[in-house]
Amino acid sequence: METIVLGIGETLVRDDRHWASWANWLGVPAHTLSALVGAAVAQGRDATDALRVLRPDMDVDEAYLARAAAGRGEHLDESDLYPDVRPALAELRAAGVRVVVAGNGTVRAGELLRALDLPADLVVTSDEWGVRKPDPAFFARVVEVAEAEPSATLYVGDHPADDLFPAAAAGLRTAHLRRGAYGHWWAEHPDVVGAADFRVNALTELVGLVGAHSARPASEDGSGAVGGGRPARVSYLRGL
Repeated sequence: METIVLGIGETLVRDDRHWASWANWLGVPAHTLSALVGAAVAQGRDATDALRVLRPDMDVDEAYLARAAAGRGEHLDESDLYPDVRPALAELRAAGVRVVVAGNGTVRAGELLRALDLPADLVVTSDEWGVRKPDPAFFARVVEVAEAEPSATLYVGDHPADDLFPAAAAGLRTAHLRRGAYGHWWAEHPDVVGAADFRVNALTELVGLVGAHSARPASEDGSGAVGGGRPARVSYLRGL
């Protein structure tokens, strides 16, 4: 593996601050919004649908701008990173792997992430590219910045519909991360198991995949990889 590309939310960054800040803005208990997010995940819907349950006429983009204008916009610091992020990325770079962070996020999120000075060769968000996952154009950009063949590039993420399936469709190798609500809830679905070249529980497991260039049989603990060909996307995930 020459390049490893990682998503952002629930891959590098915990989402609890994100949802807690939305709950605070809407004036509801954090647990209420978290429960609604969980329900959306279990139904294969976009997590932001939880916001629309609380405010059916809500324009999420407009509400985001209103929060920022009120001084309650995005915040990101070291405490928002999962503890395996820095050691894993540092080990990958030390092994000669190009490390790219590319996921859905605002321009502000990109600025905040780069300010953390992660051990990565490139940090970029969807709003900076002008295209969001799971749009194929996003993964075409990933292929461009990887500076390696798709078969030598591994995309790592927790979300089947946003990360795993479109990355595989773009010809990239894929690692499904059991992390966050989507990562845990959908981890054992047959389509997810079948589409992932590797399945990992922590980013530090990626270091052992650096030399892996072909699919391996799935191990009993689920880390390791996949068997046959890649199936179609889960039909009820995001309505795809």
